[in-house]
Amino acid sequence: MSKFIWFCSFLYAFICIIHIDDIYAKDCSIASANLRFDCYPEADGASQEKCEERGCCWQPTKSGISDGEPYCFYPTDFPSYNMSTPQETAFGYTAMLKRTNKSYYPNDILTLQLDIYLETESRIHFKIYDPMEARYEVPIPTPKVTKKAASTNYDVKFRSNPFAISIIRKSNGEAVFNTSFSPLIFADQFIQLSSSLTSKNLYGLGEHQDKLAHDLNWQRFVFWARDQPPDAGNNLYGSHPFYLNMDSSGNTHGVFLLNSNAMEVVLQPTPAITYRTIGGILDFYIFLGPKPEAVVQQYTEVIGRSYMPPYWGLGFHLCRWGYGSAENTLSVVEKMRAAGIPQDTQWNDIEYADGRKDFTVNATWAKPLTQLLLNLHNHNQHYVPIIDPGIASTATDYAPYDDGIKEGVFVKDYQGKPIIGSVWPGNTAFPDFFNPAAVKWWEKWARNFHDQVEFDGMWIDMNEPSNMIDGSTNGCPSNSTYENPPYVPKVTGGKLWSKTLCMTAKHYTGLHYNLHNLYGYSEMVATHQVLINIRNKRPFIISRSTFPGSGQYGGHWLGDNDSAWSDMYYSITGILSFSFFGIPLVGADICGFNGNSNEELCQRWMQLGAFYPFSRNHNSIYCPSLPIKCKDQDPTAFSKAMQKSTAKALSIRYALLPYLYTLFYHSHINGSTVARPLFFEFPDDSALRTVDKQFLWGPALMISPVLTQGATTVDAMIPSGIWYDLITGETINMPSTQSVRLDAPLDKINLHVRAGHILPWQYANTTTTVTRMNDMNLLVALDANGLAAGDLYWDDGDSLDTIKNGKYSTWQFKAVNQEIKSYAIKDGFTSSSSMLLGEIKIFGITTTPAKVLANGKQVKFTYDSQYKVLTVTNLRLPFNKMNSLVWS
Repeated sequence: MSKFIWFCSFLYAFICIIHIDDIYAKDCSIASANLRFDCYPEADGASQEKCEERGCCWQPTKSGISDGEPYCFYPTDFPSYNMSTPQETAFGYTAMLKRTNKSYYPNDILTLQLDIYLETESRIHFKIYDPMEARYEVPIPTPKVTKKAASTNYDVKFRSNPFAISIIRKSNGEAVFNTSFSPLIFADQFIQLSSSLTSKNLYGLGEHQDKLAHDLNWQRFVFWARDQPPDAGNNLYGSHPFYLNMDSSGNTHGVFLLNSNAMEVVLQPTPAITYRTIGGILDFYIFLGPKPEAVVQQYTEVIGRSYMPPYWGLGFHLCRWGYGSAENTLSVVEKMRAAGIPQDTQWNDIEYADGRKDFTVNATWAKPLTQLLLNLHNHNQHYVPIIDPGIASTATDYAPYDDGIKEGVFVKDYQGKPIIGSVWPGNTAFPDFFNPAAVKWWEKWARNFHDQVEFDGMWIDMNEPSNMIDGSTNGCPSNSTYENPPYVPKVTGGKLWSKTLCMTAKHYTGLHYNLHNLYGYSEMVATHQVLINIRNKRPFIISRSTFPGSGQYGGHWLGDNDSAWSDMYYSITGILSFSFFGIPLVGADICGFNGNSNEELCQRWMQLGAFYPFSRNHNSIYCPSLPIKCKDQDPTAFSKAMQKSTAKALSIRYALLPYLYTLFYHSHINGSTVARPLFFEFPDDSALRTVDKQFLWGPALMISPVLTQGATTVDAMIPSGIWYDLITGETINMPSTQSVRLDAPLDKINLHVRAGHILPWQYANTTTTVTRMNDMNLLVALDANGLAAGDLYWDDGDSLDTIKNGKYSTWQFKAVNQEIKSYAIKDGFTSSSSMLLGEIKIFGITTTPAKVLANGKQVKFTYDSQYKVLTVTNLRLPFNKMNSLVWS
């Protein structure tokens, strides 16, 4: 065998040449443990013998084997793929990758193809796959690009021997993705690729309970949808293999691996990331930003923009498992009204159903439930029931199951029979939402149920899919490599079929082994269309399991959290992460689902939850540590002071819904986040990169909740610039970002408006329907130069395709030279002609005005000299016309 040249590199610079003779000699001279990549990630742990059998290096370290610095790591000259000369194509490049030495996993694919798509100026897409035999690829729609971008803000560099690829940011020459540190392995059921990171500022990678900025100290995240109450270290309900990485200068990029098989990533302090997946292909998208908000916009351009929710869906929702009856449910609604607490939607958990079976109503609930819905709808309120995917398979005369068997709509076992698991009604079959016949069947029975119970949305739970037994009532075939693959990521439960279906279960389009992480997504897609067909209005769906692209069809709640201060904190990191994932309609169970809340915790949580994009209080019937039912935790279950505090927080939410609705419009149109971390607006400010106890609504409203028991102050990070207290207009002028201790008595959540912005708002009522009838008002927060700007999107809040059909209106607001102008950009919403501009409140006017003119006519005003606030009321100006307010 003749000598050949092996190129190795650090980042993308090719700096050394090593000569390899006939005998492969390991180079184990990696000095730093941080630069070592794990060669033996199996759960049974490495030994020197097992490590060296793989041709890897064995050097024990202090931290241990599992989830720490690896004892067993790749030598720098570990055999891998060699790349042919890349050939230019219409879309970018293509090249062949070949290896002659097999890896230590069975069924290596020795020849691979690399396709690189230069899709847009800021987006590059590359795939590594088997060119000889088709492999499973994720069946979600993504842009199909056949022509490369005319110009890009990135370069692509290759290393041929062994293969590596680097994506370079042109502006600073930094490698945002670089695979040269560790070998590519591509076997049938084990695929591994590592890349460097630009810094330790890493976000995303869901669904997990963690801090917002992840710790890179050998942390492992598993992507495998599971019915698992939120807890650190476990794989939770959805799979989102997408991250944002911000460098020291604030430049941010994103990386998305489009793969739905069981997967894990390991973060290490190199800084670097290693992907391991057990099926499919490597299908990477890299987004160059450079602003973090731009990264999310570029990501959602690939997976799909979020849908436009109905306006009422942004109101307050109330639920619990354990009302006991429809009469008790209505009693709570009536107490909420009597207390003046805003509420738009009442929910019911599975207790309403006959034997917990889908599309049925318990006989004792039937008539009272009809009365409950009539009462809600007569008060401009809405109703959402829970619907689980598990369909009872042993119930007598249960038509949905019998019809499903006739139509062949259920997921099948390896023998072709409906696979039977166990969920709330007992033994259950599982609809195969990948099957068009199942979608028709789902609509048929949802429509039949809607004829009995006129619901307004659907809460789809247990759709990981959850199973109360492992696999099926008949077990799973133990001799299948799908059930027992050569490598199993560190999934909670230890096996892929723990608390879900067998991996050999058959869907219309493939095996559950490949499609498991997509089950909840497929149900969302089906349910979205079903609700459109049934109601002919915007659908409202909240799903527990999600996948990239789910935000096009509905929202998400963060699952079965605990009534604990720590879980209230983690709810913030959860909603912010799902904002990254393109699912802006997200919230946590306010006051906690599991366990009993208490008044202080629930009061503080209601204040925070009033500013979740999706705001719902919900709790369980069971308190495992107590031999009794969990206590009620709706606001009326507590003191009058707590009720008043909750009404105050929710009234602020309702007042600001025009602003929140406009943020959802921008999310729908261009992929912007609704809730966002502070560093999104201040990417150059390193002090904000780990702040996760505060957040923003859009660019303009900062929320700083109390998250500590007994606290009456909150230490808030205030970014540099001018901020105004939302209620009083009191000014905080920060020359630089620093922590400020704010008063936070028990009835207050701190809210601040950022200078330079104009927020539309309305006086709040107890439902969105009535609130929308009030005049539109403007809150103007002037910056140091007397400037501010804002906008508003408005439609009827419930009709389908209002944007597509042009049945909406938009306004721009500007403040400059002591004048505020409001003018319509588009006037397609027919009712805008009756809308009135009622009030304008201006923060930051430093001297008392002598006079104020509205459209050239002098008007009365008030001026608060303490907080420098000018207020003009009773304007009653036609809102769809050009309006001007001038002060001097």
